[in-house]
Amino acid sequence: MQIYQFDSISADKQIAAILNRSLSFRKKDYQRVERILEEVRQKGDQALIDYTRQFDSPNMSREALRAGKEEIQAAAQQVDKSFMRAMNRAIRQIDAFHRQQLQKSWIDNREPGKILGQLVNPVDAVGIYVPGGQGGQTPLVSSVLMGAIPAKIAGVTKIVMITPPTQAGTINPHLLTAAHKLKLDAVYKVGSAWGIAALAYGTDTIPKVDVIVGPGNIYVTLAKKIVAGTVGIDIIAGPSEILIIADHTANPDFAAADLLSQAEHDTLSSAILITDDAQMATAVQKAVDKALVRLSRRSIAEESLRRYGAVVVVPDMDAAFMLANRIAPEHLELQIANPFEYLAQIRNAGAVFIGPYTPEPVGDYIAGPNHVLPTAGTARFASALSVDHFIKKTSLIHYSKAVFKKEAGDIIRLAEIEGLDAHAQSVKVRLNQ
Repeated sequence: MQIYQFDSISADKQIAAILNRSLSFRKKDYQRVERILEEVRQKGDQALIDYTRQFDSPNMSREALRAGKEEIQAAAQQVDKSFMRAMNRAIRQIDAFHRQQLQKSWIDNREPGKILGQLVNPVDAVGIYVPGGQGGQTPLVSSVLMGAIPAKIAGVTKIVMITPPTQAGTINPHLLTAAHKLKLDAVYKVGSAWGIAALAYGTDTIPKVDVIVGPGNIYVTLAKKIVAGTVGIDIIAGPSEILIIADHTANPDFAAADLLSQAEHDTLSSAILITDDAQMATAVQKAVDKALVRLSRRSIAEESLRRYGAVVVVPDMDAAFMLANRIAPEHLELQIANPFEYLAQIRNAGAVFIGPYTPEPVGDYIAGPNHVLPTAGTARFASALSVDHFIKKTSLIHYSKAVFKKEAGDIIRLAEIEGLDAHAQSVKVRLNQ
């Protein structure tokens, strides 16, 4: 990793490169995904079977698209107690955190003759996309938990999961066990853009949903982007990123390990250290170089750090937080002596990890907050996946005749300013009744 001095031309250039990186889509990718979506819309299950046979499981049949009870029950016998213990802890803590987000309907009738309020209702159906991960060998169990638990807390009554099958037409038992534990309504063996299309438009086998959540590759992400508006989605996820603010008290090995935990994702990932201590900058740089040698994904991490990594030396902590807010990282770690004193300075971050023993993976798996976070600077205006993504808010309005007449003149004036005569007339017609 290269060390930069704050406010230097080279530092500004590198930070600009990091800020300007994004998940870009080529025209031919758009065309291909749009063709897939339309084919599923037109052909339904047959399109799903054709694509699944071509890319995932050559013997897939219509009857096998949905995981059966026997398969789900068998999965429970294939996972060990340590997995169940870890998953159950994660479920308890994710559930407890998200219950704090639950909103209630409300009514305000403080002004005589006027009732205002808001109804809060869950959406009817949610689809969770879970990537297959190297042919089902690396199941993203956390994606099941982070998508399903807030939906259930919101009150969603129909939650289904889709995930690509293995070549043999099976689903990793850890994923099935998680789905069963959370009492999901169904698990379907489809992936990629055709799976997103099935959730967005519905087929004979897979029901149409109202909201789609979950991570995926470029085709999944692009499909979600295209169907957004037909259904709700969580976010358009870009490359993973981490920003660590460290002072002289930080452990260089801790910081290096955390930087690499994101850099190994892919070559577009970003890993940044900001420090007010030049010796810490050098120590972390050396620790990263040392740790890189042991990584199985070394080439990916090296390319990520070369293109979008940086160690920035700033004059003080105020400058560190100013720069962090400018970058608006997905993950912000505070490895400083008094982190809680600086929380008020944080405006833009997906999630904040406080102290030396709170590395980013704590949030990925078990702490409780959702790990679906805004990336690529979108933390300036976006938030983590939450219960709010699965609810709708409906406004309530009631005026008595007296209140209506009291405010009618103002309503008419505003309607006339906008040139909407019929709006004004709908008020006028009631004034003499």
